Amino acid sequence: MLRTMLQTLLRTLGIVWASPWTLLGICVGICGLATGGRARRRGRTIEFYEGGTKWFLTHLPHGQASHLDFPIAMTLGHVILGRTDAALDISREHELVHVRQYERWGPFFGPAYLLCSLVLWMAGRDAYRDNPFERQAYDEAG
Repeated sequence: MLRTMLQTLLRTLGIVWASPWTLLGICVGICGLATGGRARRRGRTIEFYEGGTKWFLTHLPHGQASHLDFPIAMTLGHVILGRTDAALDISREHELVHVRQYERWGPFFGPAYLLCSLVLWMAGRDAYRDNPFERQAYDEAG
């Protein structure tokens, strides 16, 4: 019982710690809903797709995911943004690794991710594939 209570407490703290990014994701998702997008709750995440969410993902700078023309999904806190329902199915396990990273890093995740990408890019490496946050996600989920 004590272990269950502790796990619940840690899960709740992780949700609160990641909440600044989750709120940003919800704002993007609401814009997506207002423009024909869809949403669903899956576990402890909210997934938004299609409509303005798809537009948002296709208009990110191409450097965000240099292996693709544009990303099929991305995570902001406990929100997963996907171009389509199928894109979410393909990328869900990978994006859930990022959810756990947000729970650990909280508001520092975004700056840490971008700083890693910048340092890698300046060193002539792939700012996406060589990013340790992405490498962890690919190692754990593919």
